[in-house]
Amino acid sequence: MAELRENEQITLLTLEKVQGKASVEQIVDLGGLAHAAVMRGVLSLIENKLIVMHEQKQTFVSLTEEGNYHSENELPERRLFNSLIKLGGEASVNSVVEEAGLEKKFVTVALGWINRKGWATIKQGKLKPLKESSIGADEKLLQLLTEKKSVITEDLSPDLQKSISVLKGRRLIEVEEKILRELELTKDGWTLIKKGITIQKELSQLTPELIRTRNWRNVRLRRFDVTAPGPVRYPGKIHPVQQMIQQVKEIFLEMGFTEIRGDMVETAFWNFDALFQPQDHPARDIVDTFYLSNPKQGKLPKKDVVDAVSKTHENGWKTGSRGWEYKWSSQEAKKLVLRTHTTATTIRYLTEHKDPPVKVFSVDRVYRNEKLDYKHLAEFHQIEGIIMDRNVTLRDLMGTLKEFYQKLGLEKVQFWPSYFPYTEPSLQSTVFVPELKKWVELCGMGIFRPEVLAPIGVKHPVLAWGGGLERLILLKLGLEDIRMLYKNDLGWIRRNPVCPQ
Repeated sequence: MAELRENEQITLLTLEKVQGKASVEQIVDLGGLAHAAVMRGVLSLIENKLIVMHEQKQTFVSLTEEGNYHSENELPERRLFNSLIKLGGEASVNSVVEEAGLEKKFVTVALGWINRKGWATIKQGKLKPLKESSIGADEKLLQLLTEKKSVITEDLSPDLQKSISVLKGRRLIEVEEKILRELELTKDGWTLIKKGITIQKELSQLTPELIRTRNWRNVRLRRFDVTAPGPVRYPGKIHPVQQMIQQVKEIFLEMGFTEIRGDMVETAFWNFDALFQPQDHPARDIVDTFYLSNPKQGKLPKKDVVDAVSKTHENGWKTGSRGWEYKWSSQEAKKLVLRTHTTATTIRYLTEHKDPPVKVFSVDRVYRNEKLDYKHLAEFHQIEGIIMDRNVTLRDLMGTLKEFYQKLGLEKVQFWPSYFPYTEPSLQSTVFVPELKKWVELCGMGIFRPEVLAPIGVKHPVLAWGGGLERLILLKLGLEDIRMLYKNDLGWIRRNPVCPQ
């Protein structure tokens, strides 16, 4: 058997004083120990078979704040009845209420219960007593709780137990279930006590004074179980979505990129037209895009850029393309939208930075008029990046994305030919997720078309990619429902590790 600690010794000796049996609360009161210290000692004593612990569920009844008020001033119906008798047995409701000094908020309650208990009737605004009002079980229980503060339901008489539901419904009492823990010495515990226990004072700290005087040799230092579980603590931490955003940003910065940000409200010109998306494209319909109602329109950029974009749409301009062969509308281009992708920010940046090299990225919010479900949101984040330089190729783009995914811990990466409106050639990147045992599509990518670059005056190849951040987060956190990321489920946020792998 292990050597007993101070709180364990005190617990055993306290149990001896009360004939070997007592509740935890009694040990706390008689032994002078903290509740936590007693419970720590109890666990060890049970393990050493010196005591046993019996647990029993008990229901406790106590007064609420309002119940305490009525126990001191009597129930509203009792005050009303006593005042009625004092006024001669029949009187108007207003005069009885005034005589009773009844607060306005209790008048309706008092009238309802005086009628329900059959003490009096109310006719034509007058109260008339029907019978003598004896002290009921509800009043008796209130009196008992005034004296004892709290009672155990099982100890009450049947009549008083029946009144519990009535008083609880009136919010005058509250009922709480507690577990009563009772400790009892075992045969081994009694044997140890008879051999004799001397309480040895324990110190929890080795102080400089003890070391200097060498008194540490004469004292008993408290042993600490470093393997014992400590209390659960939930420190403040960054939301999982923000953690992933920071991680993505750090990776791009390590790779030599610069972060750019843009406005959430854009003109259709930068969101669609500058990206060679025709004005009758389905994505520009109100069922897919959020349009602003006030203000409805914004300003277009410099005339030379607008003219170049409009001609590219109409006939291909100098790009060698036939364009979309329709009449381009500046009014349509002026419409304000909540940006549907961060490429609007990218193309604005390229218009002002035409000389290579350019390596920029953004991780920002975009908006789509989507029906919300487990894999779609109307507001989400997009990862976007471009590289503009002399003689860069599709192979450079594939290598950049592969490096990015591997830094996120996604080792297996593949690329498939695909189609996107403003890049040619275009690819779709896919990664293998071991936990799911399948390949998952992530970013779309490609080289900006001449119809995108020529109107803004960029003469060198531009590698571009973009994809949803939330899908990446779902993979990293092992989630299937995208809505979980924004439900603010405190339990899930607490369980999510601070540093996800």
